[in-house]
Amino acid sequence: MKTKAELIPECPVAATVQLIGNKWKLLVIRNLLQRPWRFNELQKDLKGISQKVLTDSLRSMEADGIITRTVYPEVPPRVEYALSELGASLKPILDAMRAWGESYRSSKQDGEN
Repeated sequence: MKTKAELIPECPVAATVQLIGNKWKLLVIRNLLQRPWRFNELQKDLKGISQKVLTDSLRSMEADGIITRTVYPEVPPRVEYALSELGASLKPILDAMRAWGESYRSSKQDGEN
């Protein structure tokens, strides 16, 4: 059986896509760039995401070291998700995606007029 490190693609772009290359993970990271979020806050903000998909995405990103999960010793328990240092290093990628998306939307809107 291959180790986790052996499952990472050799191509750097493919490795990045494997870690964050789905819609929901990117949107979770977008939110966590603002501040730590609780599960229910994320689910409410990410319209259309199922509880299972959010749970799986958060677990996967935690296992990959992109986010941290903090459980506070309160009653009822409070759990917050935040970006790790590694996760925060994705900010330039999301900034570039935001800029490209804004440019694309603008070009499409200008083309319609």
